[in-house]
Parts: sequence; structure tokens; C-alpha cells
Amino acid sequence: MKDYNITYQAQIADLIEPLIKAEDMELVHVECLRGKIRWIVRLFIDKEEGITVDDCAEISNQVGDVLDVHEIPPGSYTLEVSSPGLDRPLARDKDFVKYKGCEVKVRTGEKIDGKKNFTGRLIDYLEEEGTKLLILNVEGKMYHIPRGAVVKANLQYEF
Repeated sequence: MKDYNITYQAQIADLIEPLIKAEDMELVHVECLRGKIRWIVRLFIDKEEGITVDDCAEISNQVGDVLDVHEIPPGSYTLEVSSPGLDRPLARDKDFVKYKGCEVKVRTGEKIDGKKNFTGRLIDYLEEEGTKLLILNVEGKMYHIPRGAVVKANLQYEF
């Protein structure tokens, strides 16, 4: 069965990334979720000096027009645009490289050493024998987590 949420996320990212780059911002992550009545499209954007409410409003207006023209997702939707926040999602290879040494929370689709949820320090992100791996130190134990097994990953704010 096809996962339309993932398909729409990829289509939306492809459509709007050039628009966001043209505004000197970065598309950090796209979520597209099917609600009971309508779709929810969440965009996380960032820029060097940080995102303002005005930035979010401007991108929301532009992206809303693009999504309407392309009818992605089909039907009604709610568009949410925000900064990635302190618990920034890690979705791209460059995110894992950039945040090496930071505390992260990772959820996998299948169990690894009996666990699906990991919170620890991202020691490295590398490729071994054609497989991309996150190396996490969780309370002194090292986990090698295949990138393909990661369902969700976020920075953990350190106080």
C-alpha cells in the first residue's frame, strides 16, 4: 500500500524548496498528515539569523498559492509554517553531520538491540559498506543505527 503522506511530503518539498531558497531561507523539514477532515501541512524553515513571525507569514502566503495551484495535497488543508525550534527535526544527511556531538532523540521503525527509542549523543554519522549509520552514545553504550531504520529524529535541548 502506498504511503501518500510520504509521497505528498516529497512533492511539496520539491515544489517549495526553490521558493524558500529565493527568500534566503532553508527548508528544514516538511510534514504532511491526513486528519479526519483535512490535511495538515507543516513546514519548518530557518535562516542564519533566525526566523521571525513575518518570515513565516510571507512563506505561508507564497506556499499556500503554490499548493493550491498544484492541488497537493488534494482537498482542504491547514498550512503551518514555523521555525524548527529547540527540538529541531533532523531529516537530511546534512542535519546529522551538522549536529554531531549534540544530544538527539531517535525513533526507529524496527527494534535495534530490543529498543525503538534512543536518546543520546550523536557521536558520528558515516557510511559503512554502502549503509549510512548514526553512531549514538546512550548512557555509555554505543548504538549503530542504520539511517534507513530512522522514523523520526530530533535535537534534544540541553539545559
